[in-house]
Amino acid sequence: MFTGIVTDIGTVAGIDGDDGVTVRITAPRVGAGLTPGASVACDGVCLTVVRCGNGTETWFDANASPETLAKTTIRFWQAGTRVNLERPLRVGDELGGHIVAGHVDGVAEVADIVADGDCRRIELLAPNELAGFIAPKGSVALNGVSLTVNEVAGREFGVNLIPFTLAETSWSETRKGDQVNIEIDILARYVSRFRQVEH
Repeated sequence: MFTGIVTDIGTVAGIDGDDGVTVRITAPRVGAGLTPGASVACDGVCLTVVRCGNGTETWFDANASPETLAKTTIRFWQAGTRVNLERPLRVGDELGGHIVAGHVDGVAEVADIVADGDCRRIELLAPNELAGFIAPKGSVALNGVSLTVNEVAGREFGVNLIPFTLAETSWSETRKGDQVNIEIDILARYVSRFRQVEH
């Protein structure tokens, strides 16, 4: 379980494989102390560390299945791609964002980016099947970052990024037309399921 509070920005060093893939990520902070079997949220995708090491840089390898590739932006990654990283929540840690499972629901498209002083307002298009789970003032994880939804109109919704978030995550590099991983609020998911069963 994660909180959507990014603690490091990693860089994809290489990708091997065609069907499922192995991704190598260099991670200066998160990589320290990792062991095989550990979990890391990589742009919001919970991946299991299969190898790790320290050379000139701290790195780890993780596998992504065909299902993960189909559902997430990992299929677009290449050497040099920068990704948001977070280690799992531990008992006693502060829950600074919201509960994030690391189970990405799909991919949203950045429809527009508008400067608002030092902040940026991001407009996104959600997949049709996820639009109903997004509500004003609700939470959403985008590329692993816990954000508050400002407004919703059909499939389109908006979030604001403050200077700290822009400085500490890869969102400062995001451009109009980019695809981003989206995980809906787990509470919205369970409420929807409850209503389906109830009726």
